[in-house]
Amino acid sequence: MDCIFCKIANKEIPSELIYEDDNVVAFNDLSPQAPIHFLVIPKKHYESLNDIDSQVVFGQIFSTIPKIAEKLNIKEYRTVVNTGKSAGQTVFHLHVHVMSGRNFTWPAG
Repeated sequence: MDCIFCKIANKEIPSELIYEDDNVVAFNDLSPQAPIHFLVIPKKHYESLNDIDSQVVFGQIFSTIPKIAEKLNIKEYRTVVNTGKSAGQTVFHLHVHVMSGRNFTWPAG
């Protein structure tokens, strides 16, 4: 499989991980949309939210986000999951964007 996020999770591509456990890794987004913008991904490959075969995976990802936020001293943040090309997904490995450090508007673009 030629997935850049799998390669980051498997340490085939050097990346400064800001969090890692047995199931999840987090790293800064290469094209940040906010002063703080990192991605949280499962180590196991899922193309998108539509491919998750267990609620456990979703729980592992989302229970990790507050831990990272605390580590980075972030109190408020936005989480985004894009599912599919027309929704803005550009890397087809499930990932959650976590952004902070500026005011966000609604509705999102």
